[in-house]
Amino acid sequence: MKNIVTVKGLLVLTLALAAISCKNSSSKNSSKATGWEINSKDGGFQYNTQYKEQETAPGLVFIEGGTFTKGQVQDDVMHDWNNAPTQQHVQSFYMDETEVTNIMYLEYLDYIKRVFPPSADGFRAIYNGALPDTLVWRNRLGYNEVLTDNYLRHPAYAEYPVVGVSWIQAVEFAKWRTDRVNEHNLAEAGYLDKNAIRTETTASSNFSTGAYINAPSQTFSGNEEIKTQGRTGKVRTDADGNETNVYATRESGVLSPQYRLPTETEWEYAALGLAELREFNVYRGRKKYPWDGQYTRSSKRRTLGDQMANFKQGKGDYGGIAGWSDDNADITAQVKSYNPNDNGLYDMAGNVAEWVADVYRPIVDDDFNDFNYYRGNVYTKNAINEDGSVKIVTTDDIVYDTLSNGRVVARNLPGDILQIPIDEQETYLRSNFSSSDNRDFRDGDKRSSRYYADFDSDDSDSGKSKMYHAPKNTITRDSAGNIVREYDKSNNKTSLISDEVRVYKGGSWKDREYWLDPAQRRYFPQDMATDYIGFRCAMSRVGSKTKSNTKTRK
Repeated sequence: MKNIVTVKGLLVLTLALAAISCKNSSSKNSSKATGWEINSKDGGFQYNTQYKEQETAPGLVFIEGGTFTKGQVQDDVMHDWNNAPTQQHVQSFYMDETEVTNIMYLEYLDYIKRVFPPSADGFRAIYNGALPDTLVWRNRLGYNEVLTDNYLRHPAYAEYPVVGVSWIQAVEFAKWRTDRVNEHNLAEAGYLDKNAIRTETTASSNFSTGAYINAPSQTFSGNEEIKTQGRTGKVRTDADGNETNVYATRESGVLSPQYRLPTETEWEYAALGLAELREFNVYRGRKKYPWDGQYTRSSKRRTLGDQMANFKQGKGDYGGIAGWSDDNADITAQVKSYNPNDNGLYDMAGNVAEWVADVYRPIVDDDFNDFNYYRGNVYTKNAINEDGSVKIVTTDDIVYDTLSNGRVVARNLPGDILQIPIDEQETYLRSNFSSSDNRDFRDGDKRSSRYYADFDSDDSDSGKSKMYHAPKNTITRDSAGNIVREYDKSNNKTSLISDEVRVYKGGSWKDREYWLDPAQRRYFPQDMATDYIGFRCAMSRVGSKTKSNTKTRK
């Protein structure tokens, strides 16, 4: 009798839970604003009500945001005076576990070569503009030709960080990576044909994430076979016979945010890995390197004396004496050769220094903003055709840019939406921004913002006061189309800083120990490359600050 009662009780409890579950499920698909059904088969508002949280995209690790002191260097032996400590808050984000490797970049080059064959006159500059500069390895008094010939492509260097890549090229790689990852996500979710996106993608039928969001019917130049063969079970028909759920939208939760370069603040925060120094809600002590401790060698018994990164240990010493004391690398090292920091990131010191997104300035203006600090915003918007549709770039609309070193690069690719600067429609009576280009916003104090046109007439057409007066080397073409390179020979230039120089962070295989401090910062022209600067990508976190499996305090 007791067992029968127990069984009945369990049955009632199960039915009650099922009813609650059905009620919750029903309420989740009912609008709290209007009571109307969401995701109805008859049409109406469609939204992913089952979305949990952002999935970690390929190659990335999660970095939980927080507050830290940026620019807190241990030493300033160079007397740069460009690192005033400032307290900053960083939102949660994702960052590549390792630096972008040669094999990752070769996959990018392979795609460019297949889709935009350099044998075609109209596409040659696209491939050539994406190629790393392998000549960065040359040294007038050194024999490095083996690296010039082999470092990028030989399988022995496949998992080594790519170098010879300018900041501009790194940004273009991140754009390409975004599109390929979202293309894959859409195929996995059933919105695209998995096979077709490999075999039917051409220069005139290319995929762009921005174009898919804003004009999905025009993606792949309207090739519906790519978009319809993968839709099995997705398409619904409303009461009027119109198809719904044909394309994924932002509301679907299928598309990842863009890959991009990390900001300087994000990079430094991620490199420090301060969680290992946290005690309750306070950081105890200061960190000099991405690892714990004040020295470059390991203090753990099993690895006692091992170098924690590869760097130039002294004059003529790029790796130490062969044997036990060697750091196992004289140039770059294969990624993951050394232990990760507390955030799970490898080579945040040593190996190669890394490009970050910021335009370089000696002063960090934390008085104006101390949240997600970044200097370099240039706001754009989608170009619109006369009929109100977005303007998709075709093979005839590719915009090429001649860089200061004479190299030609493509600024957009077919399938992208043409971007133009924002105008008064977006800026009128706004308090948070008033122009498209904000690289010079609050750039220094009045005493340092002298108008240098008085010294050099070639700046008189700029129409604004300038704080910096960098050389301007010019690239022009003669009547035959040949590039003419002219050097700025003025003696009145006062700085190498301009809006075209970017910050790079971290010490490299070519640097002394001093530069391994994550707070150290340097700059380099955005269109030039070296044998010691590489990069890694980041991605913004959307939604909650912490991941759902994070334990909360009771």
